[in-house]
Amino acid sequence: MKKRTFLKLSSSLLTAPLMAPLVSWATAEKLKNWAGNLVYSTDKLYKADSIQQVQDFIRKQNKLKVLGTRHCFNSIADSTHNFISLEGMDEVVSLDTTAKTVTVDGRMKYGQLAPYLDEKGFALHNLASLPHISVAGACATGTHGSGVKNGNLATAVSGMELITAKGETRTLSRAADGEAFNAAVVHLGALGVVTKVTLDVQPTFMMRQYVYENLPMEQLKDHFEAIMSAGYSVSLFTDWQKHRINEVWIKEKIENGGTATANPDFFGAKLATKNLHPIAELSAVNCTEQMGVPGPWYERMPHFRMGFTPSSGKELQSEYFVPRKNAVEAILAVEKLRDQISPHLMITELRTIDADDLWMSMAYKQPSLAIHFTWKQDWDSVRKVLPMIEKELGPFNPRPHWGKLFTLVPAQLQSRYEKMADFKAMIKQYDPQGKFRNAFLETNLYS
Repeated sequence: MKKRTFLKLSSSLLTAPLMAPLVSWATAEKLKNWAGNLVYSTDKLYKADSIQQVQDFIRKQNKLKVLGTRHCFNSIADSTHNFISLEGMDEVVSLDTTAKTVTVDGRMKYGQLAPYLDEKGFALHNLASLPHISVAGACATGTHGSGVKNGNLATAVSGMELITAKGETRTLSRAADGEAFNAAVVHLGALGVVTKVTLDVQPTFMMRQYVYENLPMEQLKDHFEAIMSAGYSVSLFTDWQKHRINEVWIKEKIENGGTATANPDFFGAKLATKNLHPIAELSAVNCTEQMGVPGPWYERMPHFRMGFTPSSGKELQSEYFVPRKNAVEAILAVEKLRDQISPHLMITELRTIDADDLWMSMAYKQPSLAIHFTWKQDWDSVRKVLPMIEKELGPFNPRPHWGKLFTLVPAQLQSRYEKMADFKAMIKQYDPQGKFRNAFLETNLYS
């Protein structure tokens, strides 16, 4: 199988009246997620262009889910009944320069929002490696970037508006709603349809990026914190071979227009002499600029360019969060499986995420290391490897990313979240009949 990292986004949805299917699966190709590994379970897909249409549709349905940008690798967003799309609701609602917040529609993508904010003199605290994901969807699953002092993307949320199972509008804010707000931000699609999100912003800034090659794995034992704190955001890429980290990506915030010269050596790794792709065999043409070239924050924090439409290809993804205090032990535990992992792997990325107070976040109450696997699209092989990884990480009580592939049994998964019972009580309050519950939620939250 030819290695490729990121995949062609699914074709734009066809426009249609709210109560008419956008596509007929009897005559058209079935809807899939962006990786192509998941075929969605219903042909009933509806489009809403206003909050009123969202409310009307919710009131008429017994079961439904929101179909977003389709960047989940598992069935967390699947439905056997009805989908609603908010594709037409993707505008900036307001920018409050005094409060330093921006409010956006639920379908706004980071790739749309970031240039707008920068033009207005503002920035977000972090971005994921790929900018083609929606704000609401990313926050709902605890998606993240990297940085020892950076929380996941959902930690920027200061307010949200959602439509409940009764079709009622609820607004929640960090300032007014306390723990109820902390419960609702990473909501897994279980509380309702998010129609607006308010994010904290900060003054815009410039960044530069350097890449180092072949960091000896041994250096992590004594210098892990120093390595991961070497920039505003740091990512380590490894194929688990040769007892080394293939590439270290260091993204630095430029303070006061300062200039810098990179050290040619970084804990035994050597400064790259050209732009690199996380997978060495692939061209770096669509990667964000490296070699210390200054650029806006939104053109350095992702690994891939904003204007880059992901190339066609296929992959699977898994990711596990462990406490950062156990990071080196967890990395070395996974490394022991290199012979089992490598035949099915494209690359692994290691990132740090700061702790937060969001109940269902993978980083709830613990600074974390995220171990991310980009697999070849061979589920039969990957599903045999995942239990091995989960067993090796077992002593560290790993929390899998909600939108990626895992085989952890529900009882273990539920035990990793101390607010699980409280979250399910909130689901019952917002959705007493289970209108937004699907097979994924039934299995992983209730079985």
